Amino acid sequence: VRRNATLYAQAHHRFPNENLIYHGYIGCSPVFPTLAISIRTLSAFRQAHRTCPRFNIQAQCKALCHLYNVPYRPYLRKQFTVAFDIYLEIIHHVEQWMQKALGRDTPDWRLHNECPACFYRLEDEPLLTFDWLVSIDGNNSLKRWDTSLYGVKPLEDSRTSRSTYWLSEEDVDRFKDEVKSKKVSDVTEYDDDWVTEEPDANIPNQFNCVDRWRNTRADVRKKTFSVFQESGSFVATCRHRFVLLACDMIKSGELAKYPLAMIDCLVSTNGPNGACAYDIGCTFAAT
Repeated sequence: VRRNATLYAQAHHRFPNENLIYHGYIGCSPVFPTLAISIRTLSAFRQAHRTCPRFNIQAQCKALCHLYNVPYRPYLRKQFTVAFDIYLEIIHHVEQWMQKALGRDTPDWRLHNECPACFYRLEDEPLLTFDWLVSIDGNNSLKRWDTSLYGVKPLEDSRTSRSTYWLSEEDVDRFKDEVKSKKVSDVTEYDDDWVTEEPDANIPNQFNCVDRWRNTRADVRKKTFSVFQESGSFVATCRHRFVLLACDMIKSGELAKYPLAMIDCLVSTNGPNGACAYDIGCTFAAT
């Protein structure tokens, strides 16, 4: 339903955007906005996008145009993006101030307190065999195409993740040389750097988890990692299904550096007395 309203400015308002945000709107330009979007609309889109990431800004703009019976124009997507970025920036700063007031602004606070059942300690609590239990694994569902393969210049994105969940590419690459290098033919075939343990000749039909793990991957998938800038993600969760850490797998399969980086972070934060479940754990234990 359309309606007209007058937004009266307060005496201390010097710019139009101050008046707009006072009344619950965010302007789409810094000085003289001609379009503003309500904070309630931006908040609703944020939660909808978190629930369904495929519901993007263009779909939201088209839905709003249908609601108000106006034709969709491509520039509306850009204006909504500007307002939404400002909204996220406001939310981020409010969150920072709140965490500081609560004393939760140290770098490792979340990992120490993510799962109360795992990490909270009572006075005189009996010692457990392991202080913490996690499971780690990678997946190849979250891929991002490498546009440079087709002569298209990649779009520059200088933004970095502010989340304490995410390990950066630099953090992961510190462990890229921890595993002995393999032959080029092996890397081409498997797209990983795991060292296969030689079976004990005295034990017939000894099970080898890495070979079984490699053989279950389709051959077509072993050759495709080079066309993706991001070939998947690697995560660590506690036994109560709380996500602790995550990182991107960059132009590769499931290399040893990804679990090594996560275990290093968990050990440095929560101590060495922990246990980790991994589908190729017997070989990972040898790294």
